[in-house]
Amino acid sequence: MGPNFIANYGEVIAMIIFGIGFTNLLLQKNMIKKIIGLNIMDTAIYLFLAQKGYIDGRVAPIIANGVTEAENYINPIPSGLVLTGIVVSVSVTALMLSLTIRMYQRYHTLDLDEVSTQLRKEGL
Repeated sequence: MGPNFIANYGEVIAMIIFGIGFTNLLLQKNMIKKIIGLNIMDTAIYLFLAQKGYIDGRVAPIIANGVTEAENYINPIPSGLVLTGIVVSVSVTALMLSLTIRMYQRYHTLDLDEVSTQLRKEGL
């Protein structure tokens, strides 16, 4: 582990968290657990963007005390992307949960293998 690893620990942690969410998304059969995995992946991306947008020694881009030089402020675009992503993530999660409720009402299970077995029996 070199100096780049230590300097970029936030990005490394974000990638590990993303891997945990992606593994959860791939390996789980339960729909609720898959939704949780997707939310873990979202959180990792937000952490990564926030980490990339932060510059040590700089402050939020709010002009105070007459300081207007760009070198004194962080880039506000990653913060805006994170806020937008959170709003979209909440909407997508709500949609996925509502579709999961409908799936449970129809098939009486949240296991995707059982749902596909029932679909084959129905001939769909």
